[in-house]
Amino acid sequence: MKMAWKEMKKNKLRYTILGSIVFLISLLTFIISGLTNGLSQDNASLIKNLPDGTFYMEEEADETYSFSSLSEEQQQEITEAQPEAAFFSIQMGNFIDTSDKQRSVAYIAATNSSYYPQVNFGEVILDASLEEEGIAVGDEITNEQWDQPLTVAGFVNHEKFSHSAAAFINPDDFQALFHTDTMQIAFVADSVAQNSNEATAFKELQAFSNSEFLNTIPSYSAEQLSLNMIVIFLLVISGMLFAIFFYMINVQKLGIYGILKAIGVKTGKLFQMMWAQMFIISVISLILSALISQAFQLLAPGGMPFHLTWPATGQLSLVFIIIGFIGATLSGIQIKRVEPMQAIQQGEM
Repeated sequence: MKMAWKEMKKNKLRYTILGSIVFLISLLTFIISGLTNGLSQDNASLIKNLPDGTFYMEEEADETYSFSSLSEEQQQEITEAQPEAAFFSIQMGNFIDTSDKQRSVAYIAATNSSYYPQVNFGEVILDASLEEEGIAVGDEITNEQWDQPLTVAGFVNHEKFSHSAAAFINPDDFQALFHTDTMQIAFVADSVAQNSNEATAFKELQAFSNSEFLNTIPSYSAEQLSLNMIVIFLLVISGMLFAIFFYMINVQKLGIYGILKAIGVKTGKLFQMMWAQMFIISVISLILSALISQAFQLLAPGGMPFHLTWPATGQLSLVFIIIGFIGATLSGIQIKRVEPMQAIQQGEM
């Protein structure tokens, strides 16, 4: 470590340039990761807030929740096998507020559920993002297709679906508004499920885990895949950066390595020096980028879907260090292969 730090102080510009590049790449990765998680929450927090469990939809719905319809017999069958099962329906729609402005929302009706608020007939509970836009408790929302308005009874935090605010209504209101008398989805949490080691199978119903159900949401998987691929490419680029940088450094120092090997310095010590330099550069760059990305989260506009937790930042930082270690190690293979006299002669050329 002492030898590595001494060399870095001697060649400040060279290592500062590398550190600056690593800092920019890691900062960009943290920002994109925050946007990925933020968009994920904005797209499906209604589902992601649920505990681990099993979702059931009609098999003929072809993994499309809006096409699913659970008959009363199917609901009864599920309830008999899993008494704690919850049933809910989701329908994208809109309403007109008191200022005659149209709002897009996801209407949700749930029965036998402790995961979603229970709403009285004629009332609606909205996601808190709509409160920030001027809607207040007691306001009446309307729609040209409704016979009667709904009264805003309260707000809940972080409940969105398909990038729209959630609007929880009574099942009777849901049936009247959307002309249906069946529920679309059944949910059984693993913590309350009987025989929770394996999802209970029901005839003509398809079971989904939480992650599998998220992928049935239109645009969710494509959106997340695209952003995650960018994060992965940035991580790969950082590993290649370390490999190329240390390869060039090692080529320039072959003569020095030959002398050190000739006087008895083991190859392992040379690798440790290279790893120490990589670790120092990575840690300093990652600390700076982590602090700036967290500050960005605090200062970002309220409407920006950005969500980056410290655990997620720590995991990404660990991946950066591991990839940097691999890249630096691959570039150092030449150190192991070089012979002292050959390296000295090459360094003298």
